[in-house]
Amino acid sequence: MLFNSYIFILLLVITFGLYYIPKLGRFQVLILIIASLVFYSYDQLEFVLLLLFSAGVNILTSYYVVYGNVKRKKALALTGVIVNLCALAFFKYSPLISKTFLDPSDSIGNFLLHIPLPIGISFFTFEGISLLMDVWKEKYVDNKQIVPKSLAKHAQHTLFFISFFPHLIAGPILKAHEFFPQIKEKYFRDIQWEAAFKNLVTGYFLKMVIADNLKDFTHLMAEPYYLSSITLFILVLGYSFQIFADFAGYSLIAIGLAKLFVYNFNINFNFPYISTSFKEFWKRWHISLSTFLMEYLYFSLGGNRKGKVRTYFNLLLTMTLGGLWHGAAWTYALWGFTHGAALAIERYINDNTTLKLNRLGTIIKGIFVFLFVSAAWILFRLTPDGVKLFVYYAWENLTKSLSVLDIHLITFTLMYSLPVILYHAIYLYKDKKYWPQIKRTEYIFYAVMLFLIITNSGTSGSFIYFQF
Repeated sequence: MLFNSYIFILLLVITFGLYYIPKLGRFQVLILIIASLVFYSYDQLEFVLLLLFSAGVNILTSYYVVYGNVKRKKALALTGVIVNLCALAFFKYSPLISKTFLDPSDSIGNFLLHIPLPIGISFFTFEGISLLMDVWKEKYVDNKQIVPKSLAKHAQHTLFFISFFPHLIAGPILKAHEFFPQIKEKYFRDIQWEAAFKNLVTGYFLKMVIADNLKDFTHLMAEPYYLSSITLFILVLGYSFQIFADFAGYSLIAIGLAKLFVYNFNINFNFPYISTSFKEFWKRWHISLSTFLMEYLYFSLGGNRKGKVRTYFNLLLTMTLGGLWHGAAWTYALWGFTHGAALAIERYINDNTTLKLNRLGTIIKGIFVFLFVSAAWILFRLTPDGVKLFVYYAWENLTKSLSVLDIHLITFTLMYSLPVILYHAIYLYKDKKYWPQIKRTEYIFYAVMLFLIITNSGTSGSFIYFQF
């Protein structure tokens, strides 16, 4: 069910109305669970059982980690993590295993090749792992703040945590220690209307006006035969802005929707394209994933505590696995490895030099980081054969003159990319002396975005991260 569909708006209105009926206050969590299961089952009814199975595993293991035999605490938590990862591996990576290691034409290979991918499995699997790791380590909050003595109450809270519809399909990835303490009765008077409005309008604008229009041009990256190299370069930049608008848009909508029910999600994108280093980029891009990988994988591997060589290896492994999390294809692993290599090389340089860049040098470095990140998105967008074709024709058509089609693609790609550029540029000026004047007129920007959502939305399409 898409956030920009009429059926979702109907579900939201009904859920919102029931949620704030005073006499139903103690049933608020149950109302949101039912709404979330309806939301998830609308497109994939059969996979509701998988979602419930995942929740069940995490409910039981997390509860008995806290209230069971102390000596079995670690074994229980690890068992739960392994079950989560096995379910993810089976549904997400079976086709990749079939194509890589088996004959897709035999019975086993063919079976694995055609296993369907449940929407959102990567997200609710990681959230289940977050719950198990938090109660095992007890690093952030007391376990009693996450796991109540009543198993029934814990079951309800955990199912709500995993299935809450704003984040269920494509995040942000929630952490148990941040979400569970928020679970309590909510009141209409506590809604942060302004914050919800701003997040929703910006999110829908980025998705419906920017991403949905850009996708009608950037899909030609897969058909580079007759396009000039300049056009292909512009399409790569356009896709970079599209994927930001699509995913940041989803995250902002999710944050805004959660605020309507008085729940707070952390920011997931913090103007990533102003980054002047790869480390900074990953502190600004898909923050819920990068912090999850850092806290639950990178630190578990030893982080930077076991020497420089091990640190570089941990960065490479963490980012490669993070790439595979995005999709069951070796291009995703290569994409992750590429970012891991960039982080490792950058860290090596910083470890072995004291060179300080001036303002111009910092700007040039920022441009390089953006171009590198944008070029790496090619691995994200295209199949392995598509990547080969793209690189071949980008070189082959280097001297090709611009056709009418080229000019059309360049013009409209740049036009729909401009708002994302302005979005980042305005942020850069937030500490300048004339920022208060800009702030006072921000209602004009929201009015313009609302107008464009109504009049200039692109053809509706699912969010890019639905496939993960």
